[in-house]
Amino acid sequence: MVVETQVADDGVTTPHGGQEWRQCKNFIEDFSVTTNGMGPPEKALAAAKAAVESIDHYPPANFEPHLSHLAEFLWGEEADLYKNCLQLGNGASELIDLVVRSCAVVGAWRPGPTMAQYEEYKRSSEAAGFYRVAANDNSANLLCMVNPTNPTGDYMKVEELKAYIENNCKAGSVVIVDESMQPWVGPHWREDSLVSQGKWRQAMSIEKGVEVFVMHSWTKIWACTGVRLGSVIAPTAGHMEMIKAKQVPWSVNCVALAFLSAAVKDQEYLETTWRNTALWRKNVVKELNKYFPSWQCIGEPFLSWVWIDTGDELVAAKAVEVAKQHGTPVRWGKPGYKLPTYVRIAVRDEETTEYLIDAWKEAFLGDERRSRAV
Repeated sequence: MVVETQVADDGVTTPHGGQEWRQCKNFIEDFSVTTNGMGPPEKALAAAKAAVESIDHYPPANFEPHLSHLAEFLWGEEADLYKNCLQLGNGASELIDLVVRSCAVVGAWRPGPTMAQYEEYKRSSEAAGFYRVAANDNSANLLCMVNPTNPTGDYMKVEELKAYIENNCKAGSVVIVDESMQPWVGPHWREDSLVSQGKWRQAMSIEKGVEVFVMHSWTKIWACTGVRLGSVIAPTAGHMEMIKAKQVPWSVNCVALAFLSAAVKDQEYLETTWRNTALWRKNVVKELNKYFPSWQCIGEPFLSWVWIDTGDELVAAKAVEVAKQHGTPVRWGKPGYKLPTYVRIAVRDEETTEYLIDAWKEAFLGDERRSRAV
């Protein structure tokens, strides 16, 4: 049974997953978001709960020592070299707005070279007065890339990514690279990330006049979307000062900060994530290929979601409605992305995934079997 209640302000907010589960009276699992299928780290969740006891006090205005803990997680022994380029925010959404409004000259903006990507960049850029141009228009003042790209699953390795920026961005432009899904790459995720390219980012700024910012939403890998937790790395400390000057004070609360400091220390959680996600994704792709061979499953094997082209808008619409009715909502490609034949589903464990696959089997294959019997 579906409980129809409004969960977003259509026409004002950007279409986003993670909303319709509230409408499912028989809710089982939210397949519409790309969060970690393991749920939040237990130690981090315990730290967040304990932090509620300090709810009668302000969180630290400079986010310390939690900002330093994240810097150590990102750069290890080199944390002190780059910490002054790092800042926390109320999810990546706040920081996207801050970078766009603080560091880019209003004019043209363009998305990364993929058929679709996270829509928050469009919203923030156009709300700030930018107008959109084609993805291959190198005259843009602002380039917003997502790597790995959500929802399409496209992925550029770090040297390919750097070469793309070097060859396609003019002097005076700003580049935001969203690496929120990068930690799923595996144990070497930092080495294949712009996180590891501090000297290159600084050189691009000083020598070529191209300002490269690296964005992370930590709510995906640690499955904590309810607390809102993001970070941005600026090319230089000077750029970070521009961002901080416009940031709303205390935008990250004490619960999120405590969660962060515990999560960055839980290496076992990450290692289990890399192992489980690859196995669970392989399972769901196998099941989809078995029962729906005409559907195309897209994306790297390490990703926490599968991007599916059903080949038919009516089929995709039915898949979305059936999933919602059975308490396993998925993300349709039509709202926002304007790709009506596509559906995105999160990677979850085999038992939970079975609920979704069984609902689709009954809806599509049940109809087929009944038509053959007639």
